[in-house]
Amino acid sequence: MGKALRAGLRPLILLSLVASSVAAQSKTAADTFQPWHSVMYRSVLSASMSPDGTQVAFLRSRPRRPLEDDSGRAWIELYLLDADRREVPFITGDVNVSRPIWLGDDELAFVARRSGDERRAVYRISTHGGEARKLFESEFNVGSFDVSPNGRWLAFLSAEKRDPDLLMLEGKGFNQEIFEENLPFTMLHLADLQSGEGPTDRTVKTLKIDGSLRSLRFSPDGQRLLVEVTPTPLVDDALVAQQLHVVDLDGKVIARIESEGKIAQADWSPDGRHIAMVSSLDRNDPAPGRLMLVSADGGIPRDLLPGLEAHVATFDWRDEKTLVYVIDIGTETELAEMSIDGSDPQTILPAGDLVITRIDVGSQGTTALVAQTPRHPNELYTLTGNVDIATRQTTSNEWLATLRFARQEVVKYKARDGLELEGVLIYPLNYNQGERYPLMLSVHGGPEAHDRNGWLTGYSAPGQVAAARGIAVFYPNYRGSTGRGVEFSKISQADAAGPEFDDLIDAVDHLINVGIVDEDKVGITGGSYGGYASAWGATYYSDRFAVSIPFVGISDAISKMGTTDIPYEMYDVHHRKWLWEDWEYFAKASPIYYVTRNRTPTLILHGKDDPRVHPSQS
Repeated sequence: MGKALRAGLRPLILLSLVASSVAAQSKTAADTFQPWHSVMYRSVLSASMSPDGTQVAFLRSRPRRPLEDDSGRAWIELYLLDADRREVPFITGDVNVSRPIWLGDDELAFVARRSGDERRAVYRISTHGGEARKLFESEFNVGSFDVSPNGRWLAFLSAEKRDPDLLMLEGKGFNQEIFEENLPFTMLHLADLQSGEGPTDRTVKTLKIDGSLRSLRFSPDGQRLLVEVTPTPLVDDALVAQQLHVVDLDGKVIARIESEGKIAQADWSPDGRHIAMVSSLDRNDPAPGRLMLVSADGGIPRDLLPGLEAHVATFDWRDEKTLVYVIDIGTETELAEMSIDGSDPQTILPAGDLVITRIDVGSQGTTALVAQTPRHPNELYTLTGNVDIATRQTTSNEWLATLRFARQEVVKYKARDGLELEGVLIYPLNYNQGERYPLMLSVHGGPEAHDRNGWLTGYSAPGQVAAARGIAVFYPNYRGSTGRGVEFSKISQADAAGPEFDDLIDAVDHLINVGIVDEDKVGITGGSYGGYASAWGATYYSDRFAVSIPFVGISDAISKMGTTDIPYEMYDVHHRKWLWEDWEYFAKASPIYYVTRNRTPTLILHGKDDPRVHPSQS
């Protein structure tokens, strides 16, 4: 079919897809995915093993019911997997619990703002039952926190209090907002839990540290704190200027970790002599994915897995000489361990059935895992001893068993320049080999991110909802994605909307060539950088797409650089140049530059308060 004729048919195609969707919904609504299913599932968020390795505390999200509950984020509930592997609800209901940590083997501390509280406070609860009791409350709103191993000190982060004189002046009309100058810094405080007569009467001191704090962790001896600091509270600084310091209990910096780029995670070794971290290799590395080790006395971190063509997602210490870690390898994950001298890496759980997102290594050889599959979002698993199969411990969404799932698999293909690529394909439900189907290309953001072969249905991920309506969905990990090492993730820098977006067309052509997709019924969607790709598909590649749905997408690379809150991040890991150095490059990397090509029906979605991609982009 000619391109001009295909363009003329696109509005009809869009209407027919909607009509067929309604028809399919009326026939199979009882056992297929509906749109509301994508926002109503529960998911395990974190897992923390007790020191003796017998119990697991975990958080689970519980979404609000659309059009029934008041608008807001999902509730976060606290549960316990006890020694008999029974799931016990601890703090549930309309609550938001965060950061549970163990106080010995039988007691948990957590942060929450409960009934009657003016601000977030720290609570404690026994695993043997009973009501939660307040451990600490002050004039500060508690954010991240940690308790020293001896139980005396509680360190916590909180936004600095606003100057009362300034508040008074604002009340009298001095309310000018100075862009990015009025942001409160995050401060580090230390509370003595042995002082005072109750939770509201503790002695609290603020540790004077230059910069804005982002995380903290007590050393095993309780005499030092590992803190992450940025020069200002700006998001850009959090991406390009993170630093790790070791400070004493007076706030004096006693060691500096000399690293560049992003930091995702850092923690002490059990003997307090080393610090392991997941970080970027350098300032131009788009994403933290190197497993690094450095002395607790400071210095330059050493890459434990140099040349790894994958990304380390997370880690935990097994003992003072052994690290357990999760590797993102393309669309899959692998659980492994190695000595801190870099020798003898061993696979614990090979890539395959589970997509692992969190781990916590306990004593007695037990590890808690948060993991997902194509059939369910994140659940709690445990792994014991030398067994190479993890045991699922929770079922957060029993109703999923009543629905039919479309087939899902990893698809590999070659780009036009020979580069090998892959992505995840969800076939249409009731797929018949030899029959061609509409395709929805769902493009991830970043581009320093990637789609895994796990749970791929959500409010911005069409997944099984589209598949239930007879539409194939493909999630491409185009060049610049993570999961394949530093070199691959840097390959698209300084060439925005170039071969990286050609990769998307090559994915479509592959699916057409193998006989799955109808070339006249191809749509594209995605958020952020995926929205950028969708806008590119609606203009530059308009002849290839019957519909485009860009979500918080980029249309003008020139104005994007002047309105985003991450200009240095855009320079360091995206364009590697400033506007005034190459105006033509930024103009031609803009979907709006090719707007006269547009023949694609386009649904534009955005949020009016988005600081990353300004609404003017839409």
